Amino acid sequence: MTEQPSTLYAKLLGETAPITWQELQPFFARGALLMVGATQDLIAVAQAVAENDQDEVAAWLASEQLKKIDDGDAADLLARDPPLWAVVVAPWVLVQERRS
Repeated sequence: MTEQPSTLYAKLLGETAPITWQELQPFFARGALLMVGATQDLIAVAQAVAENDQDEVAAWLASEQLKKIDDGDAADLLARDPPLWAVVVAPWVLVQERRS
């Protein structure tokens, strides 16, 4: 993307919205969901993914602060139905549990 980082951050922030697990299930079925760890800034992670910051994304993946949602995660989210935030960075949908 060619946008300035602060502009991209603001754009992604404006595209972030609350969502339910039920609404996300089709994206899970396609393998397009990434869970962002609770200690991470959802928008900063989305920005790094959008900008293809391979080093940062690889570090988050290695530490599981960013991970592809698997069957166990999906079952847990279905059972708990927690409040979630999501933002799309095609082809991914990044999801994070809302903090209380």
